[in-house]
Amino acid sequence: MTRILLPTDFSENALTAIRYALTLYKDLKCTFFLLNSYMPPVYHTEYLMGSPAQIGLGDIVQQNSQDNLKNLKEKLLKEFDNPLHTFITHSALNVLSSEVSRTVEAEDIDIVVMGTQGATGAKEILLGTNTVHVIKNSKCPVLVIPSKFEYEAPTQILFPNDFEVSLNKKSLAQLLKITNSHVSQVNVMHVDTGDVLTPTQENNKKQLSKVLSESGFFHEVKCNEIIAAINEFQIKQKINLLVMVQNKHTFLERLFIEPVIKKIGFHVTVPFLVIPQ
Repeated sequence: MTRILLPTDFSENALTAIRYALTLYKDLKCTFFLLNSYMPPVYHTEYLMGSPAQIGLGDIVQQNSQDNLKNLKEKLLKEFDNPLHTFITHSALNVLSSEVSRTVEAEDIDIVVMGTQGATGAKEILLGTNTVHVIKNSKCPVLVIPSKFEYEAPTQILFPNDFEVSLNKKSLAQLLKITNSHVSQVNVMHVDTGDVLTPTQENNKKQLSKVLSESGFFHEVKCNEIIAAINEFQIKQKINLLVMVQNKHTFLERLFIEPVIKKIGFHVTVPFLVIPQ
């Protein structure tokens, strides 16, 4: 049984991510947790102190959240009608990243699937603030779905890797579940900047090869810039899913936060799986 957390703000972007998850896992027995975290539009000291002007505001927002979750659950049950899938709704007064972290631990979540940005997300932001915070803080894999992305089976997966981290079947469990279910090819791309792999990197590469087994294909790409290498690889070969590991050595955080990224044209155009170390 796979336990999947689906945060939603009831935007089209969030619905796109939810539909992707339900399709991706259509052949697997899953429990989906539909999560909506909310804050009253005016949340000041007066609210906490029970000011007459704020009385009842939280109750109204909470009721709207619960009603929208109920309607969403009914919509999904009708649209997908999959006996392998069950849904649990959860409404919480909390900021999203904190509630996701709490729910992941409390409900033993295997993977979080969410959109790149919410209904009010600015178009120029590659990943919305909420998504970045969830990725940085999550202790389980996070699968991010681009806005308006039309489902494609993840048969071709790109996995840039510097071999700095040892990965085993447990840490790659969700990736392996996807590859096994969809008979995927995992293209492990190492960007060769001229440095020879250390003994530790060589061992980690061998370990990864064993874990991926026949689904793993290793590529050495000569390039001085990892993002340029990813862009070029995606042009040469159709990729349905991008996978990266979040660790202290990674460029992952810089990838989405530094303004320079926008200048060189890196954009999340396919689903993006982030695996915590």
